Amino acid sequence: MNPWVALLFLWLFAAAMMTAGWQWQRRHTNTGIVDVLWAAGLGGGAVWLAIVGEGAIAPRVLLAACGGLWGARLARHLWRRVRHAAEDGRYAQMRAHWQDDQRKLFAFFQFQAALIVLFALPFVAVARNPAQSPGWLFAGAAIWLVSVLGESLADRQLARFRARPANHGKTFRAGLWRWSRHPNYFFEWLHWFAYVCVAVDSPIGWLAWSGPLLMYVFLRWISGIPWTEAQALRTRGDDYRAYQRDTPMLFPWFPRHSRKTRSKA
Repeated sequence: MNPWVALLFLWLFAAAMMTAGWQWQRRHTNTGIVDVLWAAGLGGGAVWLAIVGEGAIAPRVLLAACGGLWGARLARHLWRRVRHAAEDGRYAQMRAHWQDDQRKLFAFFQFQAALIVLFALPFVAVARNPAQSPGWLFAGAAIWLVSVLGESLADRQLARFRARPANHGKTFRAGLWRWSRHPNYFFEWLHWFAYVCVAVDSPIGWLAWSGPLLMYVFLRWISGIPWTEAQALRTRGDDYRAYQRDTPMLFPWFPRHSRKTRSKA
């Protein structure tokens, strides 16, 4: 199938799915469902593009497995959080700012549907790869495994910390979160390099670079770190400011120890 036609079908499916998600958030007052649907839709998009792609079988099988499992894991993790908790503070702030205007929320959901198509561009490059270079396939699989395991570990560590009532209003500083304020985002960004490797021999392999580039832009400046840190500062104040001073933002590195933090130890 022509890849652009395949992307059109993906967009139609994503738009319908996000419309259903918008209806769900109206009933439950929880916009967090959009993240669940985005992960599930993008993972499903990887499987869809692998099935209808015209490239070699090995890259397409790896695309379906890696993209599908990544999306399923992330969607499951987010769903467990959304169904048992009140609306995330970031989305609650957005809802309040928009005065619960459902037209704006509908547009927001449809924007996420468009982003599914945009982030699926690396999958198109992989699905058109005519070669089966074992070295690049192995490199892609290795990057995928490290990144998904790292993101899963970061998510579990934070979830365990938040599950304890005594930690309410505190900042988690242990495990992977000692080396980065957003290790889950770091491994999420790293994950997109897997498709760069698997698309090396594709005639449109350059398109795979849109994955890590777009993800970094969104995480660093648009919807990831800025939203998350703004909410953390609203709820944790000086405790989070100290964490910002001491801990690298995205790329893991040795933590700094400010004078104020040492005096509290």
